[in-house]
Amino acid sequence: MTPLAEHRPAEQGTDARVIGLVAAAHFVSHYYILVLPPLFTVIRADFDVSYTQLGIALTVFNVISALLQTPAGFLIDKVNVRASLVTGILLGSAGLIGAALLPSFWWFVTMYALLGLGNTVYHPADYSLLSRHVSPQRMGQAYSIHTFAGLLGGAVAPGSLILMAERYGWRTAFLGAALLGIVVAALIVVFGSPMSGGEKSTAPKEKEAEAVNVGWSLLLSGPVLLNLLFFVLIALANSGLQNYGVVALDAMRGTPLVVANAGLTSLLLMGAIGVLVGGALSMRTTKHGLVAATGLAVSAIMIVPIVLFDVGPALLIILFGIAGLANGIVMPSRDLLVRAVTPPGAFGKVFGFVTTGFNIGGMISPILYGWLLDNGSARNVFLVAIAFGIAAIPTVLVNAAQHRR
Repeated sequence: MTPLAEHRPAEQGTDARVIGLVAAAHFVSHYYILVLPPLFTVIRADFDVSYTQLGIALTVFNVISALLQTPAGFLIDKVNVRASLVTGILLGSAGLIGAALLPSFWWFVTMYALLGLGNTVYHPADYSLLSRHVSPQRMGQAYSIHTFAGLLGGAVAPGSLILMAERYGWRTAFLGAALLGIVVAALIVVFGSPMSGGEKSTAPKEKEAEAVNVGWSLLLSGPVLLNLLFFVLIALANSGLQNYGVVALDAMRGTPLVVANAGLTSLLLMGAIGVLVGGALSMRTTKHGLVAATGLAVSAIMIVPIVLFDVGPALLIILFGIAGLANGIVMPSRDLLVRAVTPPGAFGKVFGFVTTGFNIGGMISPILYGWLLDNGSARNVFLVAIAFGIAAIPTVLVNAAQHRR
C-alpha cells in the first residue's frame, strides 16, 4: 500500500468526524430556534400574557442574533473556533435552563436574549470549521449534510417538545432541550480534536494571517454583498411558502388544512432530501451558479400552477414536493459560492455576515406577508414568494461569473 493510499482512510475518518460533530451542532441550533413556537399556548397561559407579549421573546432572540452574528464571525476568525462553538451551544443551553427555572416572564425574555447570543455562533463557527478542516473535494457533501442536519433539527423539535410538555410540563421540555445541547457540546469537547489546528489550504501562512485582519472592506465588497442579498431574497421567498402558504391556500381557495399541511410537509421533507442530492451533485460539477439558478427557477415554476389553477390534493402535494426538492438542491451550491469568494482565514466573518440575511428576511417577511393576508391578497403571497425566488437567480449567476473571472 502506498503512503497516499494509507493517508486517504485517515483523512476520510477525520472529515467524517468533523462533519458529524458540526452537523450535530447545527441540529441543536435549529432545534433551539423552534423550542418556543410549539409550546406557545401553554407558556402564554402559565405566565398569563398575550401572544403579542410572548412574541417579544422571539423578537429579542432575532434582534440579538442579527446584530451580533457578524461581530461573532470577526471574533471566531481570531480565536479557537471549536471552543467558540462549544461556548455558543452552552450559552443557548443556559438560556433554556434559566427560562425554565426562573418564575418571572421578563426573566424568560432575558433568557431568550441569552439564547439569541448563543445562536450568533453557529453559522460562522460551523462554516469556518468545515472550510478549515474538511478536504476540498468533500466540501459540497459537508455543506449538504450540515444543512440537512439543521432541517432535521427543526423537523424533530415540535413533536418531541410537545411530547415532553404533555407528560412533564413545558419547563421540563425546556430542560430536556438544554440537555441535548450539553450532550452535543460534550461530544465536541471529547471527540473534536480534528477540529483544532489549521485549515486544509495551500494558501501561504502570511496570506491567511492577512485575511484574518481583513475587516469591513471585505464584507462590503461586491461579491460578499451579492451573497448577502441572495440570502435575504431566499429567506423572503421561503418564508412566504413555509410560514404563510397554508394560510394563503385556505384564504385563496378554502383548501382543507389537512391537504395544505400535507403540501407543506412535502415541501419541507423533499427540501431536506434535495439538500443531500445537491451535496452529491456539487461533488460532480464546478458549475455551482448554474445549479443554484436552475434549482431556483424550477422551484418557482412549480408554484405557478398552484396560483393559477385549483389543483387537486395529489397534484398540490407533488408540486410542493418538486419545489422543495429543487430548493434543497440549491443550498450546497449556495454555500460553495460563498466559500469561493472568501479568502482563507475569513470564513467566520463572511459566513456570519451573509447568513445575517436570514435574520433580515425573517424581520421583513411577517410584516410583508401579514399585510398581504390582512388585505385579502392571499394569491399575492405566492406571487411575491415566486418573485423573490426569481430575483435571487441573477445574484448567483453574477456571483459565479465574477468568481470565474
